[in-house]
Amino acid sequence: VAQIDAVLSDIGADAVKTGMLASSAIVETVAQEMERHQVSRLVVDPVMVAKSGDRLLREDAVEALRTRLIPLAAVVTPNIPEAEALTGLKIETDEDVRRAAEAIVQLGARAVVVKGGHREGPATDLFYDGVRFQEFSAPRIDTVNTHGTGCTFASAVAAGLAKGLEVVESVELAKDYVTEAIRRSFPVGRGHGPLHHFYKWWGQ
Repeated sequence: VAQIDAVLSDIGADAVKTGMLASSAIVETVAQEMERHQVSRLVVDPVMVAKSGDRLLREDAVEALRTRLIPLAAVVTPNIPEAEALTGLKIETDEDVRRAAEAIVQLGARAVVVKGGHREGPATDLFYDGVRFQEFSAPRIDTVNTHGTGCTFASAVAAGLAKGLEVVESVELAKDYVTEAIRRSFPVGRGHGPLHHFYKWWGQ
């Protein structure tokens, strides 16, 4: 709390992005601080499922995300397993993705992007703001260097909002940025490497 207060009461923030919040107590604390400091551009990345498929959060923390933090969000950025955990829906078809997006907006979020990286075919993300659906699609890139893609995407959306862009424009630019950062990635060690966040400036 002291760290949040130190930044927001002194410097302020044009946008805030959350990541993994390990317990319901932490979710509640962050939600209270977002309300107290009247943070309007909040990007909630509901990190709760590991790449292995293991759940990282207890159900009480997931419920706190649903009831306390998501209603404050300008946009929520779940992947397919996270959208399933938030909504209780099984997502297998395009229509399932739409239903999940609608359910998340019904929790109070102003918009949602359900990321399609876990599905087959092109990497297609679905944006929904309670009024319209819009797909953002990119060719799937054959690489193991995808560590941090979700965090990078949500951070890029927050950066767009901080610059005053509309949510849908921020999402479009974030999608383009992450796609190219994956395409330009290079191997580090023998596991899942990171994407190349600095590809625009590398070698200049």
